[in-house]
This record gives sequence, structure tokens and C-alpha cells, in this order.
Amino acid sequence: MTDDLPELRASDADRERVAEILRDALAEGRLDMEEFEERLDATYKARTYGELAPITRDLPASPAVSMVKGPVADGSWRGRIVGGEGSSTWGVAVMSGFERKGRWTVPRRFTGFAFWGGGELDLREADFADGEVVINCVAIMGGMNVIVPPGVEVVVRGIGVMGGFDHREEGVPGDPGAPRVIVTGFAFWGGVGVERKATKAERQRLREERRREKLEGKGPRRGLHGHGFHGRGPSDDS
Repeated sequence: MTDDLPELRASDADRERVAEILRDALAEGRLDMEEFEERLDATYKARTYGELAPITRDLPASPAVSMVKGPVADGSWRGRIVGGEGSSTWGVAVMSGFERKGRWTVPRRFTGFAFWGGGELDLREADFADGEVVINCVAIMGGMNVIVPPGVEVVVRGIGVMGGFDHREEGVPGDPGAPRVIVTGFAFWGGVGVERKATKAERQRLREERRREKLEGKGPRRGLHGHGFHGRGPSDDS
């Protein structure tokens, strides 16, 4: 490892991976609540790898934070189904909240629990451990929201009691090679939403395309007026 690597800037996804390691350590009893809160605060304040890496160094069951960036996937669905175990397998919100977003790997089965709280799973920039993944949501007087990108097939199988699961995105065919996301679980006095959104980069690209098409559509009309066509009728010669 070269000396300048610890000075590399950490991303939001890097900080979220460390936060997930800390949550796992809290659940396993490796950290008490005071230690957890101190380290979590340091995690979200960290700006470089040098500040981020030591936070989980004494947690033997946790993977170390990588200071070497891997190759960027080509953006195709084939490149985003990566295998493995997933970078996060569960999230808990008890009178609080949790989120998974950015570049993370969705496991074959993710379980989220929200009690008087909320959780958000954003899959738009995520990789997938398998071609079919299950998002198991349990919302008790709370809510969870799953955001999927265009092209992903969604199946909703959850049960709601004085609550419900959002079925609006069901029935939309997936792209060839795209993963299938199954949303299941239980909602009591709560709800699980499912929505389909493009990434910011994709929305910007579409806006640029529409603007370009609008400008190109104006071209022929300007050229027509430039040739002085006035549309004279038969009465003009009488």
C-alpha cells in the first residue's frame, strides 16, 4: 500500500459500508451503545480513507475497508449481477431510520425491520448477488420504501393488516438479463412502498435528449421562414 492511499477521499458508499459493519458489531455485542454512537459519528465525519479505516480495525469478524478501488462495471445488467454474499443483509429501524443507497451489493435475501421508524432501500446504482433477490420487509407502525431502476422486474407478495404493500410496479416486464426483485414480508399499521425511478445521471441524460430534440425540431421552421414563403392564395392575383 502506498503512503498516499490514506489521503484518498472517501465516498458516501464507503462511509455507509463502515456504518453497516458497526451496526453488525452492535448486534453481535462487540460494541456497546456508547462505542457504537462514537464510532458512527466519526464515520459520517470522515473525509479520507485514513480517517475511515481505523474505525473498524479491531472488529475481527468485519471485512477491512478497501483502499483500492476496483474496476468500474460497464453498466450492463450482466456486469451488475456479481455473485457473492452481498454487502449488507439486514437493516433495523426502531424509532429511527436506516437506508442503503449508492454502490452496494444486494444479497440474495435482505431483511428490513421498521418499528415506529422507516427504512429506504435504493437499488438504482446497486449490484446484485443473484439474478433474483428477495427483499423481506417487516413494518410495524412504520414504513419502508424500495426504489428500483427501470428495467427491473418487480413481484410483490407481502401481507398487510391495517397496512399494505404497494403493487403499482408489478406487471412491468424486465429487460433481458435484468434481475428480478421480490418484495415480501408483513405490514401492521404500516406500509411498504415500491417505486421505480431513474438515476440522476439517467434523468439528466433524458433531459439533454429532449432539449436536443426540441432544438432540432425548431430548425426546419426557421429555415422555411428564412426563404420568405408567405403562402399566397388565388385571390392575391385577382
